[in-house]
Amino acid sequence: MATRWGICGAGNISHDFCVALKTLPPQDHQIVAVAARSLESAKKFAKTHGIPDAYGSYQELIKNGNIDVVYIGIVHTHHLQVGLLFLNAGKNVLCEKPFAMNLREVKQLVSAARENNVFLMEAVWSRCFPVYAEVGRLLSENTIGDVRMVQVYFGLPLLDRTRSTQRDQGGGALMDIGIYCLQFALMVFKGEKPLSIHATGVLLPSGADESMVVVLKFSGNRMALCACNISCLLPNTGTICGTKGTIRVANPMHCPTTLEVNGKKTEFPLPEPALPLNFENSTGLRYEAEEVRRCLQKGLKESVKMSLTDSELLIGIMDEARRQVGVVYEQDSQ
Repeated sequence: MATRWGICGAGNISHDFCVALKTLPPQDHQIVAVAARSLESAKKFAKTHGIPDAYGSYQELIKNGNIDVVYIGIVHTHHLQVGLLFLNAGKNVLCEKPFAMNLREVKQLVSAARENNVFLMEAVWSRCFPVYAEVGRLLSENTIGDVRMVQVYFGLPLLDRTRSTQRDQGGGALMDIGIYCLQFALMVFKGEKPLSIHATGVLLPSGADESMVVVLKFSGNRMALCACNISCLLPNTGTICGTKGTIRVANPMHCPTTLEVNGKKTEFPLPEPALPLNFENSTGLRYEAEEVRRCLQKGLKESVKMSLTDSELLIGIMDEARRQVGVVYEQDSQ
């Protein structure tokens, strides 16, 4: 039977997610309903993607009994409130990154999922890409020897995008794109908690971070350098340096199709989209959808590729980095 999706939010990322779902077999994935804050937006979205039901409220989506899992693709300042709405109604949830605004909020989502015995996953889509799977295999086989250093860069000129720059909208380089750098380092070091976190950055007039560099030190004198910026283009690569060689995840490292191991490149092409996309390589969102289906079929309540413990560690590091740089959100004082 197909995994039946309900879509929460009719914005850009939800559009790309639905386009990605359509690259998968219809006997495996079906989109049965979409909900937005306005019925007009939901109906327009439903028409674009051929979705049977459209709702002007999230509560209506909850009442639809034909949904196996809800994809939450709304702005992250509302992830806690809306996430709890679906989890407490007994719905399985795939929630866009960042999971929520801080560790306190993420723990609330995790607790609600466990209390209601439902599946929950943060949509760090990078973790589900074939390139990441291959990196994991190479590391497990000790292909480049002992890993000593990880370097990850992600920068895009996004200062014209309000959602990225305004503190009251959860903006800032770290929350918007730096999260990808940190998750990459944590993936390489297998979810190990760093011994130390050192962060420095530059703030915008809004109080959100324009640029941030986070240095993580792990056991055994292993290091990770993560740099993000929303005012300029960075290499957008992830490099893993070992005692016997180097693995380089090419630009764009957060949704990669090229892997370079000791200078040898391998390509992992993506399917073509049936509709124009808002974000680069977005048909790769299909991989996280496939992972959710796999988990649901096995009766799992979380994914090993991006576990709830992984999400808590990730947001905890982000909280500490923000504290050191001086990025404070309204949700931090609640």
